Amino acid sequence: MTVLSVTAAGVLVALTGAPAAAATVPTGAVSLESVNYPGRYVRHLDLLGRIDPVTAASTAQTKADATLTVVNGLASPGCYSFQTKSGLFLRHRDFRLRVDANTGDPSFRADATFCAADGDRAGSVSLVSYNYPARRIRHRDFALWLDPIAANADSSFRVVAPWAPKTARNPVIPGLFADPQLASFGGRYYLYPTTDGYAGWSGTYYKAFSSTDLVTWTDHGVILDLAPDVSWADNSAWAPAVATAGGRYYLYFSGGLATGNTTKQLGVAVSASPTGPFRDALGRPLVSGGQFPGGQVIDPAVFTDDDGRSYLYWGQGVARTVPLNADMISFDPAQVRTITPAGYNEAPFVFKRNGTYYFMWSENDTRSEDYRVAYATGPSPQGPWTNRGVVLSKRLDQGIRGTGHHSVVRAPSTDVWYIAYHRFAVPAGNGTNRETAIDRMQFNADGTIQPVVPTL
Repeated sequence: MTVLSVTAAGVLVALTGAPAAAATVPTGAVSLESVNYPGRYVRHLDLLGRIDPVTAASTAQTKADATLTVVNGLASPGCYSFQTKSGLFLRHRDFRLRVDANTGDPSFRADATFCAADGDRAGSVSLVSYNYPARRIRHRDFALWLDPIAANADSSFRVVAPWAPKTARNPVIPGLFADPQLASFGGRYYLYPTTDGYAGWSGTYYKAFSSTDLVTWTDHGVILDLAPDVSWADNSAWAPAVATAGGRYYLYFSGGLATGNTTKQLGVAVSASPTGPFRDALGRPLVSGGQFPGGQVIDPAVFTDDDGRSYLYWGQGVARTVPLNADMISFDPAQVRTITPAGYNEAPFVFKRNGTYYFMWSENDTRSEDYRVAYATGPSPQGPWTNRGVVLSKRLDQGIRGTGHHSVVRAPSTDVWYIAYHRFAVPAGNGTNRETAIDRMQFNADGTIQPVVPTL
């Protein structure tokens, strides 16, 4: 087993006895080895956390139980949560460590979040409770507890290569993320998802990821947090979209208030970089809740045509579009058009290929396993549209459910296309525990889209 760490550039490297840099833990599949009982690893047995021996001769189930996926902290993006192969999360309950399904409520998220600190041995890490910062995970008689101690041998672990490595392509980023917008700027891919795993979808912040190959992703951290960064919203940071014009980047986002008038509204933030930080461009909503009758004001998307003109799309229940002004942060309300197709629920998205415009959307509710993507084609960014049917849906033989809220990108200078979407986390997800996947999207000779086969 190789001891691993992360460089400042996000590269996974082997440690040679040096302390863990800034007490970081690499995201993705890992195993945690006890420093004072080498050969014993953090695992769950009958849902309870403990350290047990694992060897090359151990069963596949034992190796899986001793493998954890390090993900975005459920309660804080600066810390970590640990997900099992069965989709459960390591958490403390009455200071005993166990694994449970994420309920998404604040108490669970806090109980399942741990911050990294230096261990007492070179190359080791200690895991501090997010909501009980004087307590750390430690083993006591080989059982895992949350105890009020300083870093010592019992509370120090080596982060090592996983006993059960990840073998599937998807999800492309570890953890709970939904509503992904996949974009290409300057020859690099960027992914902007909703941070998921919250009851009532009550997350407050957005992160950005980038990649050169759609496989290995760099986490650029939080790019906008509604609570401190936006005066008119502190909740429901849903479904971002990013567009560029004039050397600047524009983040369109949904937001609302946690209490009082919780009506959702659309905002726009601006940055000099695709990875932020973004600042609220208006100090008020771009599209206010109730400004136009019918539907919920969520799910923005932007399409920029070959002539440089950009169009904004949005809406749950009712789909609307309007040309944006050249400043990208305003529009003429008189030019707003309703373009709701049959079966439409939410998540509009438009792209262009070979002179044909494609309008895509999600059908059914995101909490349903039948959440899916349909599309239409037309001669302009605003239609009229000819419905072409469903193009992405569940695949029960692989345990893939709730495939929707997608975006599409073309590989630069090619006719190779990809579709990003969310699905229920496999195997134990639901409508608030979702993960992001990317698959190829191919076309028939007549320009229609071939059904997308969602993959693990």
